[in-house]
Amino acid sequence: MSIVLGDNQYGKAETRVVRIYRDTERHQIRDLNVSTALRGDFTAAHLSGEQGHVLPTDTQKNTAFAYAKERGIGAIEDYALTLAGHFTGDVESVTRARVDVDEYRWERISVDGTGHPHAFVRSGQEIRSAAAVIDTQGPVQAQWVVSGIRDLVLLKSTGSQFTGFLRDRYTTLPEAVDRILATSLTARWRYASTDVPWDEAFAQVRQTLLERFAVPHSRALQQTLWGMGSAVLAARDDIAEIRLSAPNKHHFLADLSPYGLDNPGEVFHADDRPYGLIQCAAVREGAPDAGPAWELPAAFA
Repeated sequence: MSIVLGDNQYGKAETRVVRIYRDTERHQIRDLNVSTALRGDFTAAHLSGEQGHVLPTDTQKNTAFAYAKERGIGAIEDYALTLAGHFTGDVESVTRARVDVDEYRWERISVDGTGHPHAFVRSGQEIRSAAAVIDTQGPVQAQWVVSGIRDLVLLKSTGSQFTGFLRDRYTTLPEAVDRILATSLTARWRYASTDVPWDEAFAQVRQTLLERFAVPHSRALQQTLWGMGSAVLAARDDIAEIRLSAPNKHHFLADLSPYGLDNPGEVFHADDRPYGLIQCAAVREGAPDAGPAWELPAAFA
């Protein structure tokens, strides 16, 4: 029986890049977490430890910093594409590069009703993300971009139910005709091309997700996710596919009867685990092939 080297990749994970723009007295801040993953001719590195084709992960980290200075940071999708293009275009042994970028939001601290020129406060816990993959192995260079948002905490205090579900002898859950629906949403969407106004598209997708969570009556979180995903595809022709993952953040009615108090859906206790995890994708018919767009490095093993 022979043993051969299978898929392999390497990179630098979670390089924290903070770029301050000081061109004027009113500073700007961009706060990123950058991860790179490279594939190519690295057989010798694994089989014999020979490093001639290996660009050090420390160099990949340095490149992320240098590009933040030399090229600046516009939309994080463009920053990721530029880095991936450098690794596949300038490093001979690299045939595929993936660059993942998270961005943390900051807003100016308000002083006497005016935003301070160089003092900031973290804005919420949601994180914008982007991933760019460039592959040069085929006859034509291929590119994919996946944008996203995660830790988007949502709640509606009514307008949700869960009834008519399958029961067996282990089922104890009562039906709920009026319940709190809450989640911490992760949504990621794949574009059909790389010619996209990234910031405009992100803002529209985010707003569409919020509206489609808020407005329709929900018969189940599954129905809500499908409605959110399909609305995004309807709103933007340049998106090929969207994937949504939503933990059901359960809120249970507190029993106030021992204290002689009624509780008509006003006081709850929130349980963080265990939780239902609902996931779905909405895909445009005839969309371009996803290739390696969804192959997250963290899911390799």
